[in-house]
Amino acid sequence: MTRKAALTRARFEDGLFGVLRWIVIAFFAMITVVPFYYMLLLSLKPIDALLLDPGSLWISAKDFTLSTYQDVLRSTDDGGQGFLKFLLNSALVSLGTVALTMLAAVPGAYAVSRLKFFGHRQVSALFLAVYMFPATLLAVPLFVVFAKLGLSSSLVGLAIVYVAQTVPVSIYMLRNYLVTIPYSIEEAAALDGASRLQTVRKVILPLALPSLMATGLYIFMIAWNEFLFALLFLAAEPGKWTVPLGLAQLSNGIEVSKTVLMAGSVVLTIPVVLLFFAAERLLTEGLTSGADKS
Repeated sequence: MTRKAALTRARFEDGLFGVLRWIVIAFFAMITVVPFYYMLLLSLKPIDALLLDPGSLWISAKDFTLSTYQDVLRSTDDGGQGFLKFLLNSALVSLGTVALTMLAAVPGAYAVSRLKFFGHRQVSALFLAVYMFPATLLAVPLFVVFAKLGLSSSLVGLAIVYVAQTVPVSIYMLRNYLVTIPYSIEEAAALDGASRLQTVRKVILPLALPSLMATGLYIFMIAWNEFLFALLFLAAEPGKWTVPLGLAQLSNGIEVSKTVLMAGSVVLTIPVVLLFFAAERLLTEGLTSGADKS
C-alpha cells in the first residue's frame, strides 16, 4: 500500500510539474514575443493609422506599409535615416570584436585549463572580477588614452575597447568547458606524434565547437548592443555611428514618427535574433557530432 501511494504521488508530481513547466514556458514566451510583435506591428503602419487606433494588435491590408523601413535604411543624403550605414559599421565592429577576442581567449582559456602555474586556480576568478568592474569608471580614462593614440574616433579603437571588455569573460566561459575535455584525448594525440599546437587545432577546438559558438554569439551581442563607449568614441563622427547610436538619434528626434522609431528598433533586433537561431541550430549539431566521436 505504501509503495502504491508513493507511485501515485510520483505520478501526480510528474504531471503537476509537467503542466507547470509548460505554463512557465508560455508565460516567458508571451512576455518576450508580444512586445516584439507589437513593435513589428507599429513599424508596418503609417503614422495616421497608429494615431487612429494605437491599441490595435492587427494590421489591415490597406494600412500595411514598408515606407518606414525605406525611410530608416535610406541614406541621409536622400532624406533618410542612414541605418544601412549604421548596420555596416555595427557589423564591422561586432565581427572584428569576435575575431580578436577569440584569438586572445582561446589560447588564454587553454592555458588556464591545462597548464600548471602559480595561482592558476585563482586566475579564472580574477578574470571574472575584471569583467564585473563597472565600465563607467573606465570610460573617461580609456577615452583619454585612445585620444592620445589617435583612435578615439575610429571603429578600430571601439573594437579594441570591446575586446578589452569581452576577453576576461570569454576566457572564463571557455575555460569552464575545456576542463571537461579529458586529458586522455590529448595524451593519445601526443602518442600519435601531434605537437601541442596541432592537438589544440585538430582535437581540442573541434570538441569545443559548441562552446566556441556560444561564446562568439555572446561577444557579438555585447558589441552589437553596446551604447556607452560607442557614444563616447563616435559621437563626433556621424558617418561612423553604430546602430544603437542611430536609434538613440531617432528617439530624440522631434520630427521622427514613432513608426519610424519602431522600424529602427526592428532593424537593430532582427540580426541578433536571426544569428541566435542560426547559432542554436549549429550548437545542437556540434553537440550531436561531438557525441559520435569515439
